[in-house]
Amino acid sequence: MLELYGQIEEAVAAIKAKWDKMPRAGIILGTGLGGLVDEIQEEASLDYEEIPNFPRSTAISHRGRLVCGTLNGLPVMAMEGRFHMYEGYPLKQITLPVRVMRAMGAGLLVVSNACGGLNPYFRNGDIVVIEDHINLMGNNPLIGINDDRLGPRFPDMCEPYDRKLIDLALEIARREDIVAHQGVFVAVAGPNLETRAEYRFLRTIGADTVGMSTVPEVIVAVHCGMRVVGFSIVTDMCLPDALEPADVSKIIATANAAEPNLRTLVRGVLAGESE
Repeated sequence: MLELYGQIEEAVAAIKAKWDKMPRAGIILGTGLGGLVDEIQEEASLDYEEIPNFPRSTAISHRGRLVCGTLNGLPVMAMEGRFHMYEGYPLKQITLPVRVMRAMGAGLLVVSNACGGLNPYFRNGDIVVIEDHINLMGNNPLIGINDDRLGPRFPDMCEPYDRKLIDLALEIARREDIVAHQGVFVAVAGPNLETRAEYRFLRTIGADTVGMSTVPEVIVAVHCGMRVVGFSIVTDMCLPDALEPADVSKIIATANAAEPNLRTLVRGVLAGESE
């Protein structure tokens, strides 16, 4: 089996055979948030099965293809569906697409997800601009021998999410009258949702939202020198004293309903990159 660096090069070669532009940004679209691809002027698309070393997306509502083109004139690569630890993939494989985006030339990663709300001031459908995260997945994509060609052995995580981009996203939200907060996202392995006691614990340690993705991709993006901006859509409230069974169909419907607001924020952030 190829080492990680070789896997990246193999995937890049397959993508460049269909699309040879240099993207300015890579975009990962989470649960119910794939509609942004409709605004991309598509120049090439590849199902994940066509790209060497990419896993297959098995998560509900995740289509599983890489879309390459321009968004508001900015060259981008967008993942229509992501991979999760609960699907059984190792984190190095889950995060391979981020390294491929970087190797293609992307300097910015835009990541989105659907999440559970832990902060009682949040409501279903609100957007949260991620300002920091907590990794409780019990694993890390950087474990193992470090390849200095990909990034440093001990990457600094004092500011994994770009402060200027956070401020820009919140400014756009105020201007467009979109309900948006900034908050701390905690990642857990899943696939089961948490118990009441676990929700209390997560809130106690400082988390505003909880989900099963995003953090591995962000760790790798920081490792390889990318700036990151992250967005969550609150799709269900996880308040331990008022907890109701989760309904996946309602979660996806909430994400879909909030997606136009997320599109507005992402377009605004990317517009700043094209100036």
